[in-house]
Amino acid sequence: MKALVLSSGGVDSTTCLGLAIDKYGRDNVIALAITYGQKHTKEIEAAHAVADYYGVEMLHLDLTTIFQYSDCSLLSHSTQDIPEESYAEQLKHSDGKPVSTYVPFRNGLFLSCATSIALSKGCDVIYYGAHSDDAAGNAYPDCSEVFKNAMNQAIYEGSGRQLRVEAPFVSLTKADVVHKGLELKVPYHLTWSCYEGGDKPCGRCGTCIDRRKAFEANGVPDPAGL
Repeated sequence: MKALVLSSGGVDSTTCLGLAIDKYGRDNVIALAITYGQKHTKEIEAAHAVADYYGVEMLHLDLTTIFQYSDCSLLSHSTQDIPEESYAEQLKHSDGKPVSTYVPFRNGLFLSCATSIALSKGCDVIYYGAHSDDAAGNAYPDCSEVFKNAMNQAIYEGSGRQLRVEAPFVSLTKADVVHKGLELKVPYHLTWSCYEGGDKPCGRCGTCIDRRKAFEANGVPDPAGL
């Protein structure tokens, strides 16, 4: 068995990478980082550092032009500010729509592109690090179990039943993800989660808040200093 793992350099995808390596061995795992026009390169740099740490093959794909029409607050050309509050607070004034940091159908595009690469590289499975906290309240609908199952079915059939999608944390919380990663000794000190691109995490954006709470729930300090 051979796995391709979508790797953003953050907590969830890095834990996913660690899990795949633990299951299949590093020689049977490929990491794929994707640039989508985000405001900084910190997460891509982190993904490369994590791949180097594990000694796995690292691929990089640039999908920036696809998102040029979006005003998602994560994108470099956006006029929106990145919200400095939790996702729960953001959802209170989103009218049931995804939060402003939702990049339009990003995971759908990532998984579709990863499918072509995975088939070309002889992989049997694609891993991505969606978890239930991100899907809650429709914040990131492309992290939901319904979405994962639909994409898996489409990719399985569209690949001639050669390839499937796994999201091993889709029913777990971020705290559960960190718990698993600590068991696997995932190099969280190399990861980057913040939506801002400063010298250190801002501590105020939704993903910084979620990350801090996940480490606190496990009773360990976050190596990022949050």
